[in-house]
Amino acid sequence: MSQDEKHSTPHGETDSAAENTPQPDVEAVQTGSEDFVDAGETTADSISETDELQAELDQARAEAEQYRDQAVRAHAEMENVRKRAQRDVESARKFAIEKFASELLGVRDSLELGLKAAEEQSGDYDKLKEGMDMTVRMLASSMEKVGIEAIDPKGEAFNPEYHEAVSTQPSEELAPNTVAEVMQKGYTLNGRVLRAAMVVVAKPAGGDS
Repeated sequence: MSQDEKHSTPHGETDSAAENTPQPDVEAVQTGSEDFVDAGETTADSISETDELQAELDQARAEAEQYRDQAVRAHAEMENVRKRAQRDVESARKFAIEKFASELLGVRDSLELGLKAAEEQSGDYDKLKEGMDMTVRMLASSMEKVGIEAIDPKGEAFNPEYHEAVSTQPSEELAPNTVAEVMQKGYTLNGRVLRAAMVVVAKPAGGDS
C-alpha cells in the first residue's frame, strides 16, 4: 500500500490530519537505545557515595569523641588546680605566722629566764635590766624579719596617716605641728599601718589651743 493510500479516506480523499500525525521512530523502538539507563552503574555510584558519607561521618564522630575527651581532661585538670589552690590558701591561713611564731619562742625563753634570774638574785637590778634589754632587742629583730617596723616619730612633722595626736603642747624649740612626745609607738607591717603612734604635737608658745 502506498503512502497516499494509507492516508486517503474511504471516498478517495486525502486525510490531512493523518498526514500531520507524527510517526513513531521505529528504529528507536526496535533498538531501545533512547533514554536507556544502566541500573548497575547507578547502583554502584550510589554505593560509592554512601561509603564516602559513612567515612566522613565516622571521621566526624572520632573527632567529636577526641574533643570531648580533651574537654573532660581539661575540666578535671581545672578542678585539680582549684582544689590545690584551696588547700594552699587554707594552709597559708593556718600557718601564715609560723615564721614569726618560731621567732617569738626565743623571746619567751628570754623573758622566762629573766624572771627566774630576778627571783633567784633579788635586788640585782642591773642584771635584770640587762636581761630585759636583750629580750627587747630579740623581739625587735624578730618583728623586723617579718616586716614589722616601729613608728617612733619624735621630732618629726606630724603625719595623720601614721600618727594619732592625743594632745598638743606649746613649744618654743619645736616648729608648730611637730611631734613633741611619743606616748606610744606605732607599728607598720610591710608599710601598712598596724597601729598609729600616739603623739603629742607641738604648737606655737602662747597659743590658745
